[in-house]
Amino acid sequence: MSTSALPDPTASSVAAVKRGDQLSMMIDKIPTLAWSCRPDGTTEFLNQRWLDYTGLSLEASLGWGWKVAIHPDDLEKLMNTWLRVLASGEPGDEEARLRRFDGEYRWFLFRAVPVRDEQGKLVRWYGTNTDIEGLKRAEAELRRIVDLIPQIIFVIRPDGVPLYANQVAHDYTGITPAELPRTGFGSRLSHPEDVERLRTIRQEFLSRGLPFELEGRMLGKDGGYRWFLLRYNALWDEQGKVVRWYVTATDIHDRKHAEEKIQNENLALREEIDRSSMFEEIVGSSAALRGVLAQVTKVAPTDSTVLILGETGTGKELIARAIHKRSSRSTRAFIRVNCAAIPASLIASELFGHEKGAFTGAVQRRLGRFEAADGGTIFLDEIGDLPAELQIALLRVLQEREIERVGSSHSIAVDVRVLAATNRHLEGAVEHGTFRQDLYYRLNVFPIQVPPLRERVDDIPMLVEYLIERYAKKAGKSIRTIKKHTLELFQAYDWPGNVRELQNVIERAVVLCDGETFSIDESWLKVKPAVQGPTLAAGEKSLIEAALAASHGRISGLSGAAAKLGIPRQTLESKIKALRIDKLWFRAR
Repeated sequence: MSTSALPDPTASSVAAVKRGDQLSMMIDKIPTLAWSCRPDGTTEFLNQRWLDYTGLSLEASLGWGWKVAIHPDDLEKLMNTWLRVLASGEPGDEEARLRRFDGEYRWFLFRAVPVRDEQGKLVRWYGTNTDIEGLKRAEAELRRIVDLIPQIIFVIRPDGVPLYANQVAHDYTGITPAELPRTGFGSRLSHPEDVERLRTIRQEFLSRGLPFELEGRMLGKDGGYRWFLLRYNALWDEQGKVVRWYVTATDIHDRKHAEEKIQNENLALREEIDRSSMFEEIVGSSAALRGVLAQVTKVAPTDSTVLILGETGTGKELIARAIHKRSSRSTRAFIRVNCAAIPASLIASELFGHEKGAFTGAVQRRLGRFEAADGGTIFLDEIGDLPAELQIALLRVLQEREIERVGSSHSIAVDVRVLAATNRHLEGAVEHGTFRQDLYYRLNVFPIQVPPLRERVDDIPMLVEYLIERYAKKAGKSIRTIKKHTLELFQAYDWPGNVRELQNVIERAVVLCDGETFSIDESWLKVKPAVQGPTLAAGEKSLIEAALAASHGRISGLSGAAAKLGIPRQTLESKIKALRIDKLWFRAR
């Protein structure tokens, strides 16, 4: 677009300026170089500070007369930017050298801002010129310094356009200093898969003027991409405006590849677990097991919350995985959380995530397990150990399907199916006030009781055979037969640790086995006497009844019958059932 084709100010406009109005008087008092233009870009006023600096008269500077004060090498670039800003109707800026009254040129930052009337029509442009000569000289010195730094460094304008880079950056990208201002980070240097994500992040933070960092792949001169951590820090002028962004790029390619390798290994491990070790506890054909699997088949296709109950080692997680795999969410995430293994101070952050700065050590935003499970299934194991304050938060998630990250008041909708499991007696916990009754009802929509191994005696031979084959293959051994007496020992033992204990016993025996016949040391399956408390031999029924009476029917806990007798809770439960003791009778007393 030719500047000669642009309109000149009319005599009436010159007269209007000479007469002056309140606005012109106000601009005249601003202690910086200031001016105003018509919507078409022609200058209608320049303040006294601008005229004094350039030595030009008002009449000579109006319209397009001010161009004579611009350095000839900068005029084309400045006009191109100005015409682009006029066409967009949006604020803009550019750097150019302005001639002082004594003939010296100094660098200035030209800024223009549109003004609109109540109907939104553009009626005027206001602008300022800020002296950045000191900044430019400092940058020239800084360039010499940053060229010595063995790290990629870019300097960019407030709008994100690169101004210059150090020698390390040029060596890596192969881009010359002359090409750099025309090279956008998104179009030329970023990986195609990262362009949109990085552009969105940059636009958000560049407009806010706040330091930020991001990770992305940058193209090298060899045609390959490497991962970099890009840190952006802003430089402000005296008016609090961002005049530069300094960007450092740290190579994290090896770290990213190591993370990807670990992720792939974890994925492969999960697949291997699914194929080999995650289903042995469901091996069997007993009536008790068939009943559980029938329940799984019915509830899996729904989105109902399931509460899986059972002793330690019975395979509650495997039941949860079976439900997930047979659901419509099977292609999405299955996220497991062990509520008992996470410190109480961290469990809220683990479940719901946290914002940067939410607490000491929260150096960046972190997504919680519920967000990670969005669209899939979350399995809350050991739900009975959830702290009271987290029980309230979980109840809200179940009711409203929303979470709030720690340190945020913004609600986030989540689409997650909840499966929970516990080896605790939740009804008793509700009675004693350690577990919320409303949460219990929310979780107990579809309860599944996983039977202990002692109630699946018919499944033991099949499980033993399966586990021997698995661990023998792992150990590189060939075991062809199992001693009959060994199977009898397995079926006679009450397995307080259930299938998990069975696994451990078989793995140990396989390691020690020297021939092709599987056998075990009988002492492994003997019930160890309690360190304290009475032993349960003759008259054990009366001892159990006395302990139940003293604990008012409570089995577990410090004041429970199991603790009073000095035996595991699972063992006591088994004996109560075998001796046909009505523990509910003792609760009613």
